[in-house]
Amino acid sequence: MGILDSIVIGAGQAGLSSSFHLRRLGIEHLILDGDSAPGGAWQHRWDALTMRDVHGVAELPGEVAPPRSDERANLAVPASFAEYERRNELPVVRPVHVDRVEDEGGLLAVHAGERVWHARTLVNATGTWTQPFIPHYPGMETFLGEQFHTVDYPGPAHFTGRRVIVVGGGASAVQFLGALAPLADVLWATRREPIWRDDDFTPEAGAAAVALVEQRVARGLPPQSVVSVTGLMLRPQEREAARMGVYDARLPMFSRIEPDGVRWADGRFEPVDAILWATGFRPAIGHLAPLRLRSEAGGIQLDHDGRGTTAVADPRIQLVGYGPSASTIGANRAGRTAARGVRRSLERAGAALVPG
Repeated sequence: MGILDSIVIGAGQAGLSSSFHLRRLGIEHLILDGDSAPGGAWQHRWDALTMRDVHGVAELPGEVAPPRSDERANLAVPASFAEYERRNELPVVRPVHVDRVEDEGGLLAVHAGERVWHARTLVNATGTWTQPFIPHYPGMETFLGEQFHTVDYPGPAHFTGRRVIVVGGGASAVQFLGALAPLADVLWATRREPIWRDDDFTPEAGAAAVALVEQRVARGLPPQSVVSVTGLMLRPQEREAARMGVYDARLPMFSRIEPDGVRWADGRFEPVDAILWATGFRPAIGHLAPLRLRSEAGGIQLDHDGRGTTAVADPRIQLVGYGPSASTIGANRAGRTAARGVRRSLERAGAALVPG
């Protein structure tokens, strides 16, 4: 294959949305996806997570979102993504594990093992699922029980009758505690006092939360998740867990981990059988390192005061599912913005385009 106008890396919500809008603009491109099947990160979520449990899945462009039901999310969403790819004839190549992206004489060379694709522009839609974050605590390597991160959570039944500490201050921790409370003896450890919302999460509140993330990205700082600035809410299925007192977080965080439990700086000790790290993810952007996109502040600065998707350091690169677009709704909007950014870059370079 010759030189492509664009390459999209990742076929989750953001990647599929970007491809849909690139196709509408007549921009020749491929999607390189690291998974062997459609579905993005959704196909890797735990079996006990149903469509009724998830916070919401936005519809892809021109599509209806899967309905809230008792169907497993790791089946329902991948099935809808697969049908979307087929119906829109999106040019997905999988599995392709991109190692690095380099500049070769003004073209972007996308390397995956021995395979190389060349393109004039790139849309990075790799999300965060492949980069789970676990903070280091002294003694954690001595722990004799089990440790899981959200990425390999086996479901609540695995912990029946055991004592589990859930670590983390976000929505995933709240979900895990609610699911585990009827089955296990659970406690919650988090670095900060939880901030709870008891009001309706209005569009205005959502916009204000996204704006806080945009401000970080505009300054080139590493992004925080949108969820981290929205506050926490209890869904109906978590009310019973609240009545059981499981949302009384143990503050401050424990200071070390011992073979059979965790210990706080004041000497308090809690025996536990398992540690569940609901400590989030980091952007999966290591393959972009050769392009030197990071600012001195450690993040990738985006245009339009953080509201855009174009990397300020290299306008050939669009980032979707990064920073303020790291949600299903945000990913859809970012896909359209990225496609337009690709078109602008191609026009500046004098590449041939069809009208759009």
